[in-house]
Order: sequence, then C-alpha cells, then structure tokens
Amino acid sequence: MSGLFDDIDEAHQARIRPLAERSRPHSINDVVGQLHLLGPGGPLRAFVERGVLPSIILWGPPGTGKTTLANALAATFDAPMERLSAVEHGVKDLREILGRAQRKARTGVRMIVFIDEIHRFTKAQQDALLHAVEQGTITLIGATTENPSFEVNAALLSRCHVYRLHALSTDELISIVRNALESDPQLRELHVSVQDWQALITVSGGDARAALNAIETAAYLALPDASNHRLITRELLQQVVQRRIVRYDKSGEQHYDIVSAFIKSVRGSDVNAALLWLAAMIEAGEDPLFIARRMIILASEDIGNADPHALPLTLSVFQAVERIGMPEGRIPLAQGVVYLAKAPKSNASYKAIDAALQAVRSGIDLTVPLHLRNAATGLLSAEGYGEGYKYPHDFEGGRVQQQYFPDGVDPISFYDEGAKE
Repeated sequence: MSGLFDDIDEAHQARIRPLAERSRPHSINDVVGQLHLLGPGGPLRAFVERGVLPSIILWGPPGTGKTTLANALAATFDAPMERLSAVEHGVKDLREILGRAQRKARTGVRMIVFIDEIHRFTKAQQDALLHAVEQGTITLIGATTENPSFEVNAALLSRCHVYRLHALSTDELISIVRNALESDPQLRELHVSVQDWQALITVSGGDARAALNAIETAAYLALPDASNHRLITRELLQQVVQRRIVRYDKSGEQHYDIVSAFIKSVRGSDVNAALLWLAAMIEAGEDPLFIARRMIILASEDIGNADPHALPLTLSVFQAVERIGMPEGRIPLAQGVVYLAKAPKSNASYKAIDAALQAVRSGIDLTVPLHLRNAATGLLSAEGYGEGYKYPHDFEGGRVQQQYFPDGVDPISFYDEGAKE
C-alpha cells in the first residue's frame, strides 16, 4: 500500500510545481532557442554527439534557459545531477554533495553538479569545486547572470568552457508558451488560449520563466466562457502583474511611430520628450539593443563632427547594455539619450555621403588620374603610374594643391564647408 501512497504523493507534488518547472524539456532536442549552442555545429550539440560533456559555465540574462539546459544535458547524458544555489547553500552542503560524487566516481559514474548563481559562491566554495573538477570527480555546470571573467575564480574559470546565452526572441518565447499550453495537463484542463501575445511578451521582458508564471496565474484568474474556455487578455495580464501594459506592437505602425518620435525628439534637442519615448519603448519590452543601434545611427546622422564624442559614446552604450542587460541597461541608455539630445547637431557628413553616392549612381566618370594610381610594379611605374604625385607631408601645413577628382571631372562640393562641424 505504501507504493500506492507514494504514487499519489508524487502526483500531488507534480501538480503543485510551478508551470515553469513542469514544462522544462527533458532533452536538448526539445530546448527552444540558443541555436548557436544547440544547433548543427553548436558546441553543446557536438558534446552530445561525441558523448563527452566537459565542465561548462552558462552565462546569460534571467529566463534564457540556463537551468533548463543543465537539466536537459543531464537527462540527455543520463547522468545523475545535484543542484546547489549559491544563495541557499553553504560550504557544508557543497562538501556533502562532493562526497557523494566521489563515491559515485569510484563506481565509474561521474555526477553533474549544477551551481545556480555561481558568481555568488565564496572563494572557499569555488576552491572546493576546483579540486573536484581537476580530479574529474564531477562535471560542473555553472549558471550566472554576471560576466564570469570578473566574478569566477580564474583557476576554476580556466577549467571550464564559458558559453553565452542570448535573450530569447519573441517567436521563441511564444513557442515556449504554446508548447506549455499544449502539453501541460493542468492548462489543457482549463482550455487556456492567449488573446494578446504582445502583452504577454511585454510583461515577461524576454524571460521565459516570467512568461510561464504570468500565463499560469492568469489562467486561474480567468473566468471560463460559455464553452468553458479561458482567454488570456491584456486586461487580465495587467491584473496579474499589477501594472499598466503599454500598447506597443513591435511589428506594427505604433512601433515605428514611437521610434520616429524618439529619434525626432533627440534630433530636436528635447531631452525630456526623448526620455519619455525611451521610457515608452523600455516599458513596452522593446529590444534594448535595437534602441542602442538607433542611437549609434543618430550620433553620426544628426550630430556627426559637431560633437565627435557622440559616436564613441553610443558605441559604449551599446556595449554596456549588451554586457549588463535589463533592467540596469536603462541607465546607460538614458545617459546616452541625454547626451545626444543636448549635443550640437549637424547632418553635414550624412548629406555629403548621400550626395557622393548619388554622383556615383548617376554614372560619373571614375577614371583614376595616373598620378594617384598605385605603382605597385616597375612595369606600372613605366606606364606613368604615380608619376607627378605630390606627397602632402612634404609641403607646409601638410597640404598641397593637386588633382584628386577623376580625369575630366570638375571638383564637386559634396560636403558643406560652412556646416557647423
């Protein structure tokens, strides 16, 4: 009879587990996203195909699948796995697990030890792991949201392969939720469907766990309709997350309207309006790297050499957002927007290259004058290549008058010398 009650208890435990846990895939073939790691030729795919899994550290934003990948790899390799959280467990817990791993190693079985938030482990804990990894007692899978180069012991880091996980795309998040709706018995019983996918993507912020948690909570709050179906609406999701969801369709007209308003506010030097439109995009779940890319373009198109520091600053903003992710990424984004809005403006370089391109497309003669050609060989020199070229540095001020335009073409002023650059 105890076996029956054990089965009942396991079934109960399964029902009370969160949807994000219930819907975790059991094979890397079922993992959504991270194709650069799991697709054909990806390193994790290659490890599976070769039947060898080294110690690895998975680095990426929350909800990108670090724990899911660890579980899927353990299941795929049919290896026992122990899980530790750097927040919840100490050195004693680690030593107990390593002791069990050592006993298994004597029987020829290598245990996977999954360390969540490994960057929070103390030096003593990391040193203990180092010895086990060196001896081959365990296969370590570490997960971190922080750059492991700064947060993980260098000796331990050198013995692990570090793999970066990318934020999940909208399509990947939708695929994960659809899979859960179709495969989870509890959600199937409730006949759940999603009316507003964009609202769900917005509240999840690219985090698959957050999306699944929101769906599960909303499903139990939703009232069944006449056909006993439960519809997940924008209003219901707003009730779940207790905040207003900005209407913002990334593929629709409103997306382009808000981006346009943002760019024009920065171009028009209205700092506060620019920050408002930036906030609207952030709150609506816009890809922060998309915003940063638009800022890089704007720095050259609308500011140019009127403030040559604008372009490198926006490149730094992009790098900062890429490194730290959201929500902290909003801070360098705001810093960059304020700088660009307050900077002097000039589109002289932008207009100049477009004018030059138009001349080329119109069929301007591009015959290079002989004195500007590259005399790479004696034969070319004999043909007059490079003959008569005046080396500017040999002249006062490093400037000299000579023909630079193609033969037969009068000089054209593509660039406005009177521009504020």
